[in-house]
Amino acid sequence: MKFIFEVHIREGHTAEEYADAWVRASEIIQQAPGARGTELHRKIGDPNTLIAIASWESKEQRDAMEGQHNPEVAAIIRSAAPFVDIKPIGEFEDPEWVVRPQ
Repeated sequence: MKFIFEVHIREGHTAEEYADAWVRASEIIQQAPGARGTELHRKIGDPNTLIAIASWESKEQRDAMEGQHNPEVAAIIRSAAPFVDIKPIGEFEDPEWVVRPQ
């Protein structure tokens, strides 16, 4: 499954500032059972908007990770909060339909 959210960088800050916090928190979170990686994409034409994608084997495993408070991850997230607005887009199943080039 994929957990997807949109990140807006506030004026006076950069996507690189957020990416630093994202990587530090992700390195810890990715140690949880079921974690399958994270991605951070910059929106074309808008360098202050990002889309973040966290991949998990299952929603249950992601929820289990969320249920275990990690003070280091919480501190990293708090450190980034003053310069971003985060809007959850949603939780999505892995694709049922995929078309790839031959």
